[in-house]
Amino acid sequence: MNRPLTVAVAGCGSRGQDTYSKILVTMPEKAKIVAAADLDPEKLAGMRKLTGIPESACYASAEEMLQKPKLADIMLICTPDRCHYAQAKAALLKDYDLLLEKPISPSADECRELRDIALNRKRKVAVCHVLRYTVFYQKIKELMDSGVIGEPMNLQAIEQVGYWHQAHSFVRGNWRNKEMSSSMILQKCCHDMDILLWLTGKHCERVSSFGSLSLFRADKAPEGSGERCTECAIGAECPYNLINLYLEEYRKNGDDWPQNVVAFEPTEEKLLEALRTGPYGRCVYRCDNNVVDHQVVNLELEGGATVNFTMTGFTAHGGRILRVGGTLGELYCDMKENIIKVMRYGKPDEIIDVRTLTNDFSGHGGGDARLVREFVDLVRGEIGVSGTLTSIDRSVESHLVALAAEESRLCHGKVIEL
Repeated sequence: MNRPLTVAVAGCGSRGQDTYSKILVTMPEKAKIVAAADLDPEKLAGMRKLTGIPESACYASAEEMLQKPKLADIMLICTPDRCHYAQAKAALLKDYDLLLEKPISPSADECRELRDIALNRKRKVAVCHVLRYTVFYQKIKELMDSGVIGEPMNLQAIEQVGYWHQAHSFVRGNWRNKEMSSSMILQKCCHDMDILLWLTGKHCERVSSFGSLSLFRADKAPEGSGERCTECAIGAECPYNLINLYLEEYRKNGDDWPQNVVAFEPTEEKLLEALRTGPYGRCVYRCDNNVVDHQVVNLELEGGATVNFTMTGFTAHGGRILRVGGTLGELYCDMKENIIKVMRYGKPDEIIDVRTLTNDFSGHGGGDARLVREFVDLVRGEIGVSGTLTSIDRSVESHLVALAAEESRLCHGKVIEL
């Protein structure tokens, strides 16, 4: 292809604008944003400023944009979870190739339907399982495939959401309520279900799970706590009062996540006003949240290998840790510290510093940028379908596992056969 791909962006928030569009504008020789849609006029104004598109190319909703004749080669769907299915289906039927934010859908049948439409119409659809694109996990995959630890028999993985991220996104934020988005194990952890299946190269046969919303509810509210952090008598003692965190992050990193979610194009004054009046200033014990704050999932894979996964908001820091036990050795992998320890039985340990393999740790350990660039190259015909690409046919299984885990949790750990 000797021209830039054209791109339409549905959803101009933290992912659509602040992540993917900011990556796309750095590669004008390969891709050009020509249209955008969002319910928020302020965010559309931000897209015009970022991309130079005219006001006539901005739409008040993804649905309005999808009513038009096909506007671009690619559409990015970065809208709320419950919108993905209908918008992706409409876009596929207009023959867009899609970069689709996860989850595909909170319905197993809808996931399968979108997969089938994409395959039947020969459309390229990449689901944003960005962890596959990180140098960290690609190195782990390389080690496991090399046989250095023999056959993987047991994986233990933990996603440390972090106390403040739990409060920000899953108690006060857009993913707090599963009826508005989806279950925690799907919306947050289909990343993890995907990466664990990819690393092993095996399918999951059965699932069990336990977890609950244990802390962030009204009956756990401390005595003397108020409705909002800005007017709380015990706010200085509460670790979930994040006013200072947002202000410090703004002073340090400016217009970046998470402060740019609290207030669009934030300033200190806009942040304080948003915390006085908006959702991110609410008491964590008095929100309309209902997703779990901790959950464990057990997987049995074909051939008998087992996986234990924990998602928890009760950690001081965020990050993912993975231990892989094999027949000849063990891997210990810490994404926050960017180290992989290779421990071959009876031999000296080897430590791999991932920072020597790449200098790009932006956005999900560099995964965001690698995902966007690889998808653009794929649609341009400059590469074949990569082994790391999260095409929709590969991504559906992670969703089915997550949905089975939530079914098991709601049934007090009942084993669900896949």
